[in-house]
Amino acid sequence: MSVVSPFRFVHPLADGRQSDRAMLVRRGVQRLCVDLGAVALPEVMLKGGRRADLLVMTQKSEFWIVEIKTSIEDLRADNKWPDYRAHCDRLFFATHPAVPMDIFPADAGFILSDGHGAEILTEAPAHPLAGATRKALLQRFARLAASRLMLAEMAGLDVPSLDEDVC
Repeated sequence: MSVVSPFRFVHPLADGRQSDRAMLVRRGVQRLCVDLGAVALPEVMLKGGRRADLLVMTQKSEFWIVEIKTSIEDLRADNKWPDYRAHCDRLFFATHPAVPMDIFPADAGFILSDGHGAEILTEAPAHPLAGATRKALLQRFARLAASRLMLAEMAGLDVPSLDEDVC
């Protein structure tokens, strides 16, 4: 069974907050995650009200937050990114080739994305999560992934009415 119907013109998981350029960067980073054997969830609300652009869980159950920046102004206007460290083992910034790499903080990782793929150019320093924080984040990740899958499946299905024979 398909998760998303090929006949829908609007992706059921798109929320419209991201620019086309941010979506291209995100797609490249998501493809990198597939290559690394990791999984990623976009637009994850964290405890404390912050929203991570991408929350990644690696094969080793390490959590990364990837903050997407599409311009110099986008990075300069953001003063909340240091708060993300409390919610991940590693913090990365991701952008596209038109944004200079040297403007990003040296104490975070750096991913360059062209929309078709991405590459980690600077590894992020590790700052391991406490056990209780990791458990809470793992539960949040699992519940959010399951609820989004359920919504995507429901959006792609023609649900029969209770009066119809479904067998």
